[in-house]
Amino acid sequence: MNSNNRFRQIHRWTAIVFTVTVIVATVAVSLKAAIWFSYLPLLPLAVLLVSGLYLFVLPYTRRNTRRVVAVR
Repeated sequence: MNSNNRFRQIHRWTAIVFTVTVIVATVAVSLKAAIWFSYLPLLPLAVLLVSGLYLFVLPYTRRNTRRVVAVR
């Protein structure tokens, strides 16, 4: 597995973790739990930001390996 696929897997699993933490934080705050529960989704969100930006920039940094053929 190359590094690009690894980043995609990390991004996918982090999205799942982020969704679960948002649900848990919402339920916890609605049940009048400690307010710090609302900060739980910030760590997966930061990982999603970094991996998402990397995946967004990846096609622009990749060199074009195809030759442009002149049409006559």
